[in-house]
Amino acid sequence: MSLATIYTRSSAGINAPLVTVEAHLANGLPSLSIVGLPEAAVKESKDRVRSAIINCQFEFPAKRITINLAPADLPKEGGRFDLPIALSILAASGQIPNNVLAEYEFLGELSLGGELRSIQGALPAALACQAAKRTLCLPTQNQYEASLISNIEIVGAPHLLALCAHLRGQQALPTFAPEIDSTATDQSSLDFSDVHGQQHTKRALEIAAVGRHSLLMLGPPGTGKSMLASRLPSILPPLSEPEAVETAAVYSISQHAIDIEQWQVPPFRSPHHTASAVALVGGGSHPKPGEVSLAHNGVLFLDELPEFDRKVLEVLREPIENGKISISRANHQTEFPARFQFISAMNPCPCGYLGDVSQRCQCTPPQIARYRNKISGPLLDRIDMHIEVPRISSETLRKGNAGGEESSNTIAQRVHTAQRYSLKRQGQPNHLLSTSQIKQHCDISDDNHSLLENAIEKLGLSHRAYHRILRVSRTIADMDGETNIQRHHLTEALSYRRMDKRVT
Repeated sequence: MSLATIYTRSSAGINAPLVTVEAHLANGLPSLSIVGLPEAAVKESKDRVRSAIINCQFEFPAKRITINLAPADLPKEGGRFDLPIALSILAASGQIPNNVLAEYEFLGELSLGGELRSIQGALPAALACQAAKRTLCLPTQNQYEASLISNIEIVGAPHLLALCAHLRGQQALPTFAPEIDSTATDQSSLDFSDVHGQQHTKRALEIAAVGRHSLLMLGPPGTGKSMLASRLPSILPPLSEPEAVETAAVYSISQHAIDIEQWQVPPFRSPHHTASAVALVGGGSHPKPGEVSLAHNGVLFLDELPEFDRKVLEVLREPIENGKISISRANHQTEFPARFQFISAMNPCPCGYLGDVSQRCQCTPPQIARYRNKISGPLLDRIDMHIEVPRISSETLRKGNAGGEESSNTIAQRVHTAQRYSLKRQGQPNHLLSTSQIKQHCDISDDNHSLLENAIEKLGLSHRAYHRILRVSRTIADMDGETNIQRHHLTEALSYRRMDKRVT
């Protein structure tokens, strides 16, 4: 039989569309052509495939070989198609059985000697393969990553010869099924007990963790803003399996390794302030995910916020609001998830010592205005909570609080309890409450509404800020186990909006 069909997967964002590899052997001058919109790396696969087949002691057919990658309008890139192309040629020439190939999907790059090399995007391919109810064959280097998907059969192959022996029924390759600890937690040494004082900031971070709210910290240098932010993941609940799979899929298609042992720990990303807009949101001729997507279901921390280029900061507005980022190119559009918790920190002025009792500020009012105006009103409006982080006394710095500092484990238990209360009520964190859900779950009395209206008028807040204050109030009420939002919940939420007038 001179025709063979192999199933494989391409890569399109975090999706893995099915690609059918068809090989046809015809009489004529020996040649190998690949059609179906292949990129340069796919076109080069003909040389890798020929060398791998010959070096594995198979016969490379001296015929006119045509390889079709369907669908023809889907761009194909990378070396992932080497293995399916080689197998399609061997099947079409009768060197491996054709009748068992429909049960499998194949991915892998070939060396000239036939060894299989790892590819990017194995996890999205495994997810799609599971839905198609086929067995996934891929390089052994990718089998741990692909095994994060439950209820899927995986065959890891080190070499083309070993896989062909498996398909012939000569020597079966074992099905890979590792034991993964789904209860793994953050094993880092960062703990809130390391931070002395700053109880107000710790309280704000606990509220932010419960409701997944965004937070901006303002204070002089050395007051612990970065230290506190880096410890936020230690009190966040572990990701659910669907969330962890979605986050791991983003890492799978990028050049970042997946930590199998801690794959359900929320990611923490902290790019430098010199990062470009493309580095932050993703891009390229073949779009790759940026920091906002790598922080999906985790924390994106921007330290020294005004030092980022203003145009770079403005690209954050849409993903903060929508939880996704779309990158458009001339011939296609790619969408990446970007549902992250935005945490940022900044100094109050260029020198950093405005209002600091230990240092004298040397900045003029115009300099301070220019510095703060680097953060636009629309971006600031999308941040739920703004707090000041003052300098603590030398005595507190040396000894800490009289009763000791709470550990991350103690705070995390309260966060988990309050968040379960929220999830039981509406099935999602409070920062995702829609307008209709706010009306349903964030109802307040007439007196409290009058208080809120007066605060909005005095601070000049927008309707978006109004809804964000109600969401934060709902979170504080959940932490107290209250069904209804009380006045002290509302006033505390309003206290976290003190910077609106100052920065705008």
